[in-house]
Amino acid sequence: MRLTAIDLTIIALYFIMMIVIGIVMKNRAKKSKDSYLMGGKKLPWYMLGLSDASDMFDISGTMLLVSMAFLYGFKSVWIPWMWPVFNQVFLMVFLSKWLRRSNATTGAEWLGTRFGLSDKGVKQSHAVVVVFALMLCVGYMAYAFVGVGEFLEIFIPYESVKEVFPFLDQHIDAFQVGTPAYETALYEAKDLTAKFYGVSICLVATFYSIVGGMHGIVLADFIKYMIMIVCSLFVGTIAMIHLADSGIVIADKMPVGWDSPMFGWELGLDWQNILTDAQVKLEKDGYKLFSAVVGMMFFSGVLKSLAGPAPNYDCQKILSTKSPEEASKMSGFISIILLPIRYFMTMGLCILGVLYFKDLALSHSADGVNFESIMPAVINKYLPVGLVGLVLAGFLGAFMSNFSGTLNAGQAYLVNDIYLKFLKPDADRKQIISMSYVSGTVMVILGVGLGLLIKDVNMIFNIITAGLYGGFVCANVLKWYWWRFNANGFFWGMLAGIIASAIPPALSVSGITDYFDGTRMLYYFPVFIVIQFVACVLGSYSAPPTNQETLINFYKTVRPWGFWKPVREAAQAQDPSITENKNFGINMVNVAMGITGQILLTLLPMYFILSKWTGFAIVLALMLIIVLIMKKTWWSRLTDY
Repeated sequence: MRLTAIDLTIIALYFIMMIVIGIVMKNRAKKSKDSYLMGGKKLPWYMLGLSDASDMFDISGTMLLVSMAFLYGFKSVWIPWMWPVFNQVFLMVFLSKWLRRSNATTGAEWLGTRFGLSDKGVKQSHAVVVVFALMLCVGYMAYAFVGVGEFLEIFIPYESVKEVFPFLDQHIDAFQVGTPAYETALYEAKDLTAKFYGVSICLVATFYSIVGGMHGIVLADFIKYMIMIVCSLFVGTIAMIHLADSGIVIADKMPVGWDSPMFGWELGLDWQNILTDAQVKLEKDGYKLFSAVVGMMFFSGVLKSLAGPAPNYDCQKILSTKSPEEASKMSGFISIILLPIRYFMTMGLCILGVLYFKDLALSHSADGVNFESIMPAVINKYLPVGLVGLVLAGFLGAFMSNFSGTLNAGQAYLVNDIYLKFLKPDADRKQIISMSYVSGTVMVILGVGLGLLIKDVNMIFNIITAGLYGGFVCANVLKWYWWRFNANGFFWGMLAGIIASAIPPALSVSGITDYFDGTRMLYYFPVFIVIQFVACVLGSYSAPPTNQETLINFYKTVRPWGFWKPVREAAQAQDPSITENKNFGINMVNVAMGITGQILLTLLPMYFILSKWTGFAIVLALMLIIVLIMKKTWWSRLTDY
């Protein structure tokens, strides 16, 4: 492993810069609660969009994308639908506007806009959303904490720092090399070193986040993303130079169909005679019946997207925009600024991995090669001095972006939905800012504490996200589109969904099921939806409808489409100028074009790096056509509901 003095200096300067940002932004953040938590709702949409994109350009996700690109080639552009990436399109087209019109500070506070304050179940609904949000934040922070420590330990291993930090020593010298006791001590030393790195970086991220508030977070994210743009361009260019100098045709080294995004009923990639470990990985992933899997990912992704953003940093950035129109612009900008840049780096690292696979020091698991280790192995061996430090600074900044954005969202819930709502509603500005500092510290202690206590945090992360996100969908879809859905239905739908979708992951941890193997989670999703839907409907009809005045105010303010006829008629009786939102059709057309545009934006750098100019020209032409059409159907109509 190698890190030169130049690389270490670049990383150190980056950390110093983050600390300075926190100090500089301190006074601006202390002006008010909104200024601290939401930048005073005065930050430009493109800065918030870039900040949100920065949060998504994370270490673990990029390692996964590089491994997917290596194994699945151009077909890997479909796999992120599992997450789903196209939720940003739904937000861009209409949901960000609807959410921002509430003028709420958090997702839990938004419930007051939809259900009022006196409706049966409001308190329970508020509580379940706050608990959901805080668990999500703590889970993300713990996962990020462990991930960044393990990533950095690859580049600055225990052996190179044990003399500088004696407390990391696990008395390895007392054991004979190669014995089980030696291996155990070495593992514990590496684990302790990774956690030490994680704590150190978390302290830097915590400082500028807590002291600088949203202003500090957005500025730090901007600087980090500029670094990532430079790194991506360099990495992609280096890959193109190596590819040209090698004289190798990538398609000759990979399975037939690797360099095409098109697919049939089956995946159609055969690694058996090229790389056996890759074939084993593909079979374990479960993507053989690719059309069926993509169809299921699309189905679950549409429902998750219709639910709107989860109560995390994405929701917080939308609520921080200046206006509903700027909220839509911000969500649209995320895909434009994120996908081409991220995939230029992803494909660059992938191509270097293909060219020099046999020379890479890759880690192994019980199933063979760990393909997620391709990214750090390539960075460590084939990037020049200086660029390694810049890339590491960028990825460490990516961690801090994700960590600080999640921390800010958690602070907002603790301050706004617990402290101001139940403990001290009349708190003055100084008390609110002080409480923000305290709540931020509490969130960091919980997140880092979980990361220190739980070794298999990836499984815990999966349980939290699979369980919570599985229970999140149905109730959060119905709240937008069905007038009869009330707070009681929301509470029971969320509770039943979370419990039902948490059972299979819990059984998986116990070894009873293999829930996390391959695409198995997709097959459970329809079952979760049915359970949630039944709970939502029964819960809604077991209590009276939401107060009509609240429903009318919500309809007049948010202007949703869906099953709102009784409320619309009541609103029109009060104000005949109120008209029905008939934009469902054009919204769906824009969603379809937006999702297509995302795929094209992903493919552009892939074709470019491989110098497949015919494919690049076709993709670029299609992209320009979509841009021209959506200029009229979306951009010029941002004020239409």
